[in-house]
Amino acid sequence: MHPWGLFLLSAGLSLLLTWFIRRYALARNLIDVPNIRSSHQIPTPRGGGLAIVVTFFAGLLCLWLTDSLPTQALLALTGAGGLVAWVGFLDDRRHIAPRWRLAAHFLGAAWGLFWLGQLPPLSVFGHLLYLGWSGYLLAAVYLVWLLNLYNFMDGIDGIAGIEAITVCLGGSIAYALSAPAGQSWLAPALLLSAVAGFLFWNFPRAKIFLGDSGSGFLGLILGLLSIQAAQVDPELFWCWLILLGVFIVDATTTLLRRVIQGETFHEAHRSHAYQYASRRFAAHRHVSIAVGLINLLWLLPITLLVARGSLPGLVGLLIAYAPLVWCAFRYKAGAKEQQKV
Repeated sequence: MHPWGLFLLSAGLSLLLTWFIRRYALARNLIDVPNIRSSHQIPTPRGGGLAIVVTFFAGLLCLWLTDSLPTQALLALTGAGGLVAWVGFLDDRRHIAPRWRLAAHFLGAAWGLFWLGQLPPLSVFGHLLYLGWSGYLLAAVYLVWLLNLYNFMDGIDGIAGIEAITVCLGGSIAYALSAPAGQSWLAPALLLSAVAGFLFWNFPRAKIFLGDSGSGFLGLILGLLSIQAAQVDPELFWCWLILLGVFIVDATTTLLRRVIQGETFHEAHRSHAYQYASRRFAAHRHVSIAVGLINLLWLLPITLLVARGSLPGLVGLLIAYAPLVWCAFRYKAGAKEQQKV
């Protein structure tokens, strides 16, 4: 099958599966009921992220069968992603203690890193930095943080799907510029198509939510794809970090500020910058669209400069993140919720 045919089929399958899961969630009362910590006001079924998981895995198998995906990458993505998605699905149905979820997250990260093989060096201002075994520990923490921050940032209609689609689009284009003869761009393009089918049901007004099974899965897979990109070209790792900038900056700023203020950082809250912004503008879609535009009009051009070798990756990241940090503080990321915007 031609890749573009696979992508269209993937989007269609994801759309159909999301419809089926929505009906199942309604029948089994798997409903996200709004509370004082929620950004939505209407009870909405959850668990739609499973459609992305199943569709993405089916597409990866097709790529592997056509020799377009290495066996190690297949095992890394399906094993790690499957574990995290399963634990998230169980947590959607009945609460799982945070310590057990975190243990599963690190186990999934370790599985993914094991099968991806030797970690690539980190490119710092043109010099390659080999981290050795300490790199695996840092990579595991990075993956688990990305997994959880994606869960934190999945709080308004469409934002997680739009982020995944634009990041995967940018990552695929960066591959085309850095390694035009390779096939590494196929996996992120496949994830893009799987998310697109789900997004039809999640935006502009959500008829179903990702759930922990979907948000954690997306965060981990995007993290693994960023490490896989660095194996092709170390500068590509910075490209993925740049593209993920909105989520990384908002979530990290919020976490650090809440810790400094002495708040229980792991409790549910509504103090992310995107949540303050959605309340200020009284609409989810404006904020989600803004995230997509920032990714496409600001972060993507910087990413392409890095991918072409016209800009060192770390310099590009600092340039890209500077206005994002300003926006995070402008919209009170991590501020106590009674504080006005």
